[in-house]
Amino acid sequence: MIFGNKGKPRFLDAVTGFEAAVRERDADRSQQYFQDMHRYFGEAAGTEFHQAGPRLAAVLDEVPPGPRATVAVIVGACVERGADASLCGPHVLAGLAGTLDGAREFCARWAATGGGDFPDPEAEEPHEGLFDRVGPEAALAWLTLHQWEMAAVAMLNHAAVRTALDAGARVGLLQALRAVEEASGHDFKCLAYALLVLDDEPLVVLHRPTGTGYAMRMTGIGDNFQLHTLLADVLVGGGHLPGRAPSAEEAAVCRDQPGQVDTTGSFNLVTPSGDWVWNEGTPSDIPVVDGVRLLVLDPPPYERSRPAGRFFPHMRGDLVLERVLDEGEAGRLLAGCVAKDG
Repeated sequence: MIFGNKGKPRFLDAVTGFEAAVRERDADRSQQYFQDMHRYFGEAAGTEFHQAGPRLAAVLDEVPPGPRATVAVIVGACVERGADASLCGPHVLAGLAGTLDGAREFCARWAATGGGDFPDPEAEEPHEGLFDRVGPEAALAWLTLHQWEMAAVAMLNHAAVRTALDAGARVGLLQALRAVEEASGHDFKCLAYALLVLDDEPLVVLHRPTGTGYAMRMTGIGDNFQLHTLLADVLVGGGHLPGRAPSAEEAAVCRDQPGQVDTTGSFNLVTPSGDWVWNEGTPSDIPVVDGVRLLVLDPPPYERSRPAGRFFPHMRGDLVLERVLDEGEAGRLLAGCVAKDG
């Protein structure tokens, strides 16, 4: 996020003043306390963040649209410093949903009024005539969407927020985001990947060269680079498959430790129909077969070196082996899988 942390008490006083001013609809006092929150954030102590995050989240929908996104970013920064994401998340994700709806409207109005290059939300100069052209609400939605992305990802880093988000709401957010990306040509990859993260998700893995199979379970894995390293750690490092096992450090940075470490790929990840599962994608790309995601491991076609780590540095990830499939079960599943040359 965008704030520091040094430790003094005035930030929470500013939050209390801002809360009251927003609820009393006092614009002048709201602006003053809003500035004070920025001024004192870097001096705040951990207990202030714990209290401030849920309190600011609870007034988000009462904050005027202009500063609302910045307050959401402050909520995200509080969560990154220990505030309860499960209390803050629903408010931030509701704000994200409204902003995505506004951004879709912006894209439609922009196209209907002549199109052209989309305004840069981070440009220092004001966008002359923008509000008149598309309307203030649609314009603000577009200009603040990147801030809502930051705040939402801070929430979605936490499994409690992800698992509390029902499937329909998650699909709705993804569909709205894809519509904005398609209409605007802008990429909101971090938000898309965060919404695609799977938790407590069963995964059956088949190793074609040995004819063996493994029932596994994955949680909080941001991309297939991370999954790839964890597969090698559990299956090669666990003595189930031949090959190069990642070091303890390589595996740790893919679970819960900071940083990145160079590693080398151990497999080629393949769908049952023989298509590659790209490391740059997400575990949600793995197809579901008979109710369970099914992944095939082939030998790597060439040596691929890359950094091991997490796409989301604040998201804990894990992959566990639940059981080794018996020979007959693994053989039946592999018999239904296609091997493609190349």
